[in-house]
Amino acid sequence: MKPSRLLLSWVAALLVIGIALGTLQALEISVPASLISINWGLLLALLALALLDALRLKHLPQVRISRQMPGSLALGRWAEVPLKVEHDFGAPLGLLLFDHVPDGLSFDNFPLAIELQPDQFSQISYRLRPLKRGHFTFAHCEINLPSPLGLWIGKRLLKVDNQTRVYPDFARLYGGELLAVDNWLSQLGVRQRQRRGQGLEFHQLREFREGDSLRQIDWKATARQRAPIAREYQDERDQQIIFLLDCGRRMRSQDDELSHFDHALNACLLLSYVALRQGDAVGLSTFASEHPRHLAPVKGSGQLNVLLNTVYDLDSTQRPADYQAAANQLLSRQKRRALVVLVTNLRDEDDEELLSAVKRLSAQHRVLVASLREEMLDTLRQTKVQTLPEALAYCGTVNYMNERAELHERLSAHGVPVVDVRPAELGAELVTQYLSWKRSAAF
Repeated sequence: MKPSRLLLSWVAALLVIGIALGTLQALEISVPASLISINWGLLLALLALALLDALRLKHLPQVRISRQMPGSLALGRWAEVPLKVEHDFGAPLGLLLFDHVPDGLSFDNFPLAIELQPDQFSQISYRLRPLKRGHFTFAHCEINLPSPLGLWIGKRLLKVDNQTRVYPDFARLYGGELLAVDNWLSQLGVRQRQRRGQGLEFHQLREFREGDSLRQIDWKATARQRAPIAREYQDERDQQIIFLLDCGRRMRSQDDELSHFDHALNACLLLSYVALRQGDAVGLSTFASEHPRHLAPVKGSGQLNVLLNTVYDLDSTQRPADYQAAANQLLSRQKRRALVVLVTNLRDEDDEELLSAVKRLSAQHRVLVASLREEMLDTLRQTKVQTLPEALAYCGTVNYMNERAELHERLSAHGVPVVDVRPAELGAELVTQYLSWKRSAAF
C-alpha cells in the first residue's frame, strides 16, 4: 500500500501552510492563533481519514482475474492475451492492472486501466510478442486498487497460473495448405521444373502424348490396344530425410531479429513440410546441444507436429561443433539410406574434421551440407572503401570468404554438394535442391 497523489497533495499543502505560519511567527509577525489551530486540526483530520481509508482498503473484496492464454505462440508474432476481471464491489471503481510477463516475451499496453461496474465483469486484453522459443509460465497478475476515498493505492498480487509454448514462426504453412502446393511453393521463391512421366515409380498407363519419350511406350499394352500406350511415372516416394542440426556456438550469430539457429530451424521445418507432402519420411538429429535429440524418420502429416514439439524449446549452446561425434551418432541410429542435410556454419578450420565426417556419412547416405553465411559479409564486401579501417575490414572479409569458398570447393570435389546462402534464403534453397534431386532420383 502506498499513498496516492491526492493524499500527498493534501499533506504537502498543509505542510506548506504550517511552514508559512511558522516563518511568520519566527519573524515576529502577528499570526492569529486560530489559523494555527485550524492547520493542526486539518492535519489531524487528514490523518484520521487516511487511517480509516486504509482500513477500508484492507477490507475491500478480492478481485478475481482469469487469463485466456493461447496454448501456443509463434516466435516474433504479436498475439492478443484476453483478461477477464470479476469483482464484488457495490460501486464503480477504477484500477490499474499489470501482468507479470516472463522474460523472453515483450508486451505493450501496460498498465491496463479498467473501470469496474457493479454486478458486471470486465474484459480487456494486451499484446504479447515472443522473442525466443520455449516453454513459458505465467504465475501472477498485479493490480493497483484505489481506496474508497482515494487516499491510498493498494498493491495486490493475484495468483493466475497459465502456461504457453512458443514455436518457430511456422504458422503460415497452415494457411498454405489451403492453396495448391505448387502455387504455395512458388510464392516462397522455390523453383520447381515440371517433368512429366520421368520419375522412377510407376503411376499409370495412358495414351501416348506429344513430348513423351519412346522409352515410356508400353509395347504389350500398345499391341493389345493397337494404339500407342505410354507408361506414366511419378516421383519416387517413401524416401527418408534426416536433418543433422548444429546447435553449437556458430549458430548463435544474429543478423536480424532471428538468430541463425532460428533461421535454420525454420528452413528444416519448411523442407519437412514439403517432403511430408511428397510422401517421404522426415527425422532430425542434433549435435553440440545440451541434450542431444534424435527423431527417427517417419511419414505422415502428423510428423510435422511431432517435429515442432521436438524442437520448439531447442536452443543453441556455447559448445564447439564436433562433426565426427555427430557422424558416429547418426550412423549408429540411421541404417537405411537417407538424404542427410547437415545444417551448420562452415569455417576454414573445419577442413580435415569435416571432410572425414562427411566422407563416412556419404558412404551410406546422400549428404547435403547447408552452410549459413552472415549477411554482414556481403554488406562489407559491397561497401565502398574510403578509409584505412574500411580497407582493412574489406580485405579481411574477402580473405575470409575466399578461404570459406575453398572449403566448399574441397567438399564439392569429394562429391558433397554445398548450399552456401544467407539465413533467410536457406529454406527456399533446401526445397529447391530437394525437389531437383527427387525428380532426378539422386537420393
